[in-house]
Amino acid sequence: MGDIEGMLNDIRAEANYVCRMTGRTSLDDHILAAMSRVPRRHFVSKTFRSHAYENSPLPIGRGQTISQPFIVALMTDLAAPKRSDKVLEVGTGSGYQAAVLAELVEHLYTIEIIPELAQESRERLEEEGYSNISYSVGDGYYGWPDQAPFDAILVTAAAEEIPPPLIEQLAPGGRLVLPVGKRLFSQDLILLEKDQAGLTHSSCLLPVTFVPLTGSR
Repeated sequence: MGDIEGMLNDIRAEANYVCRMTGRTSLDDHILAAMSRVPRRHFVSKTFRSHAYENSPLPIGRGQTISQPFIVALMTDLAAPKRSDKVLEVGTGSGYQAAVLAELVEHLYTIEIIPELAQESRERLEEEGYSNISYSVGDGYYGWPDQAPFDAILVTAAAEEIPPPLIEQLAPGGRLVLPVGKRLFSQDLILLEKDQAGLTHSSCLLPVTFVPLTGSR
């Protein structure tokens, strides 16, 4: 069945294993501490709760998944959110990644395209006591322009290209983390950074497998 400490040990081990690709031999202790405070079992269905603390993705219904804990930790580490940062998550899903981010920042903005998932995750996050999250139902490809710019943006589904609206909504000095790829088993985790002059640089870190970003694009 496992527990949170076992999950964190698995995350540390995998971080060390893929360090040649990510450039990170370890992950920020603040992020692992945040993950220790979020009970992942509350974000999966009863059917899969015995597997909640395994280092693997799990189905959450409607063709969607809750991400592997290591990937949640890595994406959060790459986004490097500071307490005062304004952060956008594209793809609320089960709400697990949102909970981890909400532990780290004063306020989080999260958007989900599937209305039923959006409602379920909002209820779940509110039951868990998170009051520092703003929710939206819509196409995350276009971000949340009314609340831009964002210091960090995380996308939890694979886009065929880096969405230009998200690049535009990224603040100078900001970081965008997302999987990119046209096919299920041909995706890469990308970190895009915008400097103070507004110029961007992207790094391809490691192969990943995510459900596709849906919507009009």
